Amino acid sequence: MSTSTRTDTHTPARPVADAHDLIRVHGARVNNLKDVSVEIPKRRLTAFTGVSGSGKSSLVFSTIAAESQRLINETYSAFVQGFMPTLARPEVDVLEGLTTAIIVDQERMGANPRSTVGTATDANAMLRILFSRIGTPHIGPPTAFSFNVPTRTASGVMKTDRGAGEKTVVRNVVYQGGMCPRCEGMGAVSDFDLSALYDDSLSLNEGALTIPGYSMDGWYGRIFRGSGFFDPDKPISKFTKKELHDLLHKQPTKIKVEGINLTYEGLIPKIQKSMLSKDVDSLQPHIRAFVDRAITFTTCPDCDGTRLSTEARSSTIGGKNIAEVCSMQISDLADWVRGLDEPSVAPLLGGLQHLLDSFAEIGLGYLSLDRPSGTLSGGEAQRTKMIRHLGSSLTDVTYVFDEPSIGLHPHDIERMNELLLQLRDKGNTVLVVEHKPEMIAIADHVVDLGPGAGTEGGEVVFEGTVEGIRGSGTLTGRHLDDRATLKEKVRTASGTLEVRGASTHNLQHVDVDIALGVLCVLTGVAGSGKSSLIQGSVAGRDGVVVIDQGAIRGSRRSNPATYTGLLDPIRKAFAKANGVKPALFSSNSEGACPTCNGAGVIYTELGVMATVESTCEECEGKRFQAAVLEYTLGGRNIAEVLAMSVTEAEAFFGDGDAGTPAAHKILDRLADVGLGYLSLGQPLTTLSGGERQRLKLATQMAEKGDVYVLDEPTSGLHLADVEQLLGLLDRLVDSGKSVIVIEHHQAVMAHADWIIDLGPGAGHDGGRVVFEGTPADLVAARSTLTGEHLAAYVGA
Repeated sequence: MSTSTRTDTHTPARPVADAHDLIRVHGARVNNLKDVSVEIPKRRLTAFTGVSGSGKSSLVFSTIAAESQRLINETYSAFVQGFMPTLARPEVDVLEGLTTAIIVDQERMGANPRSTVGTATDANAMLRILFSRIGTPHIGPPTAFSFNVPTRTASGVMKTDRGAGEKTVVRNVVYQGGMCPRCEGMGAVSDFDLSALYDDSLSLNEGALTIPGYSMDGWYGRIFRGSGFFDPDKPISKFTKKELHDLLHKQPTKIKVEGINLTYEGLIPKIQKSMLSKDVDSLQPHIRAFVDRAITFTTCPDCDGTRLSTEARSSTIGGKNIAEVCSMQISDLADWVRGLDEPSVAPLLGGLQHLLDSFAEIGLGYLSLDRPSGTLSGGEAQRTKMIRHLGSSLTDVTYVFDEPSIGLHPHDIERMNELLLQLRDKGNTVLVVEHKPEMIAIADHVVDLGPGAGTEGGEVVFEGTVEGIRGSGTLTGRHLDDRATLKEKVRTASGTLEVRGASTHNLQHVDVDIALGVLCVLTGVAGSGKSSLIQGSVAGRDGVVVIDQGAIRGSRRSNPATYTGLLDPIRKAFAKANGVKPALFSSNSEGACPTCNGAGVIYTELGVMATVESTCEECEGKRFQAAVLEYTLGGRNIAEVLAMSVTEAEAFFGDGDAGTPAAHKILDRLADVGLGYLSLGQPLTTLSGGERQRLKLATQMAEKGDVYVLDEPTSGLHLADVEQLLGLLDRLVDSGKSVIVIEHHQAVMAHADWIIDLGPGAGHDGGRVVFEGTPADLVAARSTLTGEHLAAYVGA
């Protein structure tokens, strides 16, 4: 058999595998999406734009990323899936070409009191290995430098066969940990105010205990009465020293009560385990109030707040121990690591060096590794999570970012853009939900959703290039090149709020007079000390209302009507019109549908399989009993009212039969902050970050206050909505209020009456006032980073 060689002159056919270069979405109907179909190019940077509430997050996070994560979870065994969050399949007809999705969102990092920037990014793990290898004196393995690992001692007898005989070895082994034994690695010790735990004039049976949940009617009562350690009918003031110690401090002890084996434990260790081991902010309000009242936290005197034992602090490298290294500003720590020359750990030093340099690149060089992760802002948390992925060897991954520009000065946005392009150039698909023109400008592909928000949105109104959207005529296209102008005339301050010697965090004994009666804007690069100035020296003063970016607390039963207090006047109006109780018009109380308990949906648990959620057949998702829906106000029942948008409800409750001034006032505020499209009964869990903050703003505007402090109110706002926000701020000032805004958006800076610029850099390079004056003076001087960027923005 002969063979011959033939040379093809035409280009070889493209491999089939290379044809899969698109993520295809067809018929997406999650939240407000209206059968959306879109094709997203892989290994490119795609920006998703549109007004807040237009459906960007529903498409990117709740459809594409959610389905990718669900499919990955299904690769695990049923046993493992039982321990993972169950994800329902998104409402979509076809999803093709998905790759592994990594979500880098704005959620605050877990507020575990033991979590720090170092533990969250593996920097601490590398430092522990470094100190265990070259620290002097050598004190043990890496765990000896961990504030989460206590020192343990183990002893035992080990028998070994040796030839004909047997050898017995008795061993005492010390497993060295780095936890400070006094504060158990928390850095602070708790001191209990005993008068807040009990009333010592009463006996236990008379209800002496004042701790939430510690009632003598339930199991606690049975344990206290059956323990035999003290007389439950004797007033606590008459207890002997031993009885009081047993009540407060006794370690877990097995006891038998009425034939049942139980464990008795003193009040203080029990409170420490049940309440103090959690982040205070995550506790229920009544428990948090008790903790604030009963417990004071002071820096641990043994470890001086470092969380580490004396042994862990005794080992040093170049004269510094691990606690001192972790407290350094990360940019300084990177220089210190660069100066270490130790060939035996060269690969480790290289990895640590790269990690620390990544912090500086991403604009977080001003943090320290011992900073608790729960104190980071949403933007800082997002960038900290991003650091993990910069050095990753993974490619062909879909990275999903939720407004990475939040909390970033225009100067820092340039660096963030470079990092996003780096991720793309490694062969990854980068999807970014964004409003800032500077970040949209670097996209390879743009998907614009709209045309409006809520029920008026949910459609793709443009797909194509950045140049294409500029001439598209969509809301985003029309506003993409918007540039604010400096005001011709600024207001004159009616007074000043004096700050003297401010030294919170990195502030360097700042003296500043904050203008009152005007719109005063605080600017400066991320980490320059803006929030420190407000939190340390302005918040807490009489008449000051601070509206920060903290998350809204609420379950899936919560909605704008319950959160703002709007439901109370509505329920009363319904009750008055129909001569019945207001509780009937609450889906969490007497009026709830008995089948779904007012949830509107029924959850079916299927053991190790995913929980199935189905609309309640009894109430058809309306959440109320049929009898309740027969009562009407102005011709509408309560379910129909909760289905209304804010704009509709504003007209409905404004006058006529349904006129309710108290409800109308709250609806006015919701419309003022640009939430007119939200429906009153929409679950809080479905709101975007920007919507949640503006809901909070609408609620807190009702508080009695003379000075309003807003922390980046433009977060999550479309370019077209920024103008509406500026109008709201003007109305607040014109009504006699003083408004102080921490902001990076140049449109807000240009609209200010007075600007205070902090800097010149971040961390210890910041913390000083580098400019005070009008926006026009700042642009004319161009003496700071903010001045340069604002001048470029207004075209000066």
